[in-house]
Amino acid sequence: MSFFAKHKLSVLTAAYWFLLLYIVAALWWWFIALNNQNKLVTALRLQELNKDDPQYIVLKQKITTAQKRKTAQYLGEGTTFFALILVGAVYVYRSTRRQFRLSHQQQNFMMAVTHELKTPIAISHLNLETLLKRKLETEQQEKLISDTLYETDRLNTLCNNILLASQLDSGVYASAKQQVNLSDLVNGCIQDFRLRFPQRQIQPVTVEEGICLPGEELLLQMLINNLIENALKYSPKISVVKVGLKLKNNRIILQIADEGGGVADSEKKNIFRKFYRAGDENTRKTKGTGLGLYLCKKIMESHQGTICVKDNQPTGSIFTATFHI
Repeated sequence: MSFFAKHKLSVLTAAYWFLLLYIVAALWWWFIALNNQNKLVTALRLQELNKDDPQYIVLKQKITTAQKRKTAQYLGEGTTFFALILVGAVYVYRSTRRQFRLSHQQQNFMMAVTHELKTPIAISHLNLETLLKRKLETEQQEKLISDTLYETDRLNTLCNNILLASQLDSGVYASAKQQVNLSDLVNGCIQDFRLRFPQRQIQPVTVEEGICLPGEELLLQMLINNLIENALKYSPKISVVKVGLKLKNNRIILQIADEGGGVADSEKKNIFRKFYRAGDENTRKTKGTGLGLYLCKKIMESHQGTICVKDNQPTGSIFTATFHI
């Protein structure tokens, strides 16, 4: 990899600031040159005056007034151009950095998606090939079939996330809201994860019964699944993931708490951005595409709710989704 390709952002940033400083210096030189020329013209015009002329004082005052007016004109024009240059420079700088950041995130996303696709496909292919070529005991066959179904579920979830993110961004998603029993939905998601991950501890904590809200069941189920899956992914296997649901002050509060490493304060807002994942795809160990929490935020916005993350004590994170009813 070439030096420019490796340090593209740094090189372009340095070139950008060099050009900006050059433009500002040229503007300043232009002001000084015009002002000096104005002083020289004024001095020549004053030398041409006849001191014995009865109108000498009046003419001298007119010349000095004209000089001051020209200086004010140059200063005003220079200040205006300087302000426009600064506004344009800030806009270009922020847009360029945003574009580079988005490009980097999309590159990481493509690498993550490639990995997320190849792994379940390879495992499913190997399992089916084993079932085809070997005569296995019934228990072994059921284990391979169960693993294959799990991997196809992963593929289906990945495809659904990508499709939903695209539809929500483009505004073409057709919403069909109805009254949803969120309590039953949360309990159903917990049971599903317990079946998929029997070795993990997922505990419902104060999941109040009969909590309903107008919404779309598919999106709400995806919200709960993404939050629970995120908690399982970023916490130790021996830890406990706690899920809570309660109604308080005309607000429905859904909380998923884990005992993982937590989220740094500097990244608490960034993790809800599209494609954002802490670290680099080449060194990151946890699976994911950077779409899960982004979708959670979009789903909450479509239900006029909010989502945030705070630290769990003594370790871990608590994701809180709040619905206003």
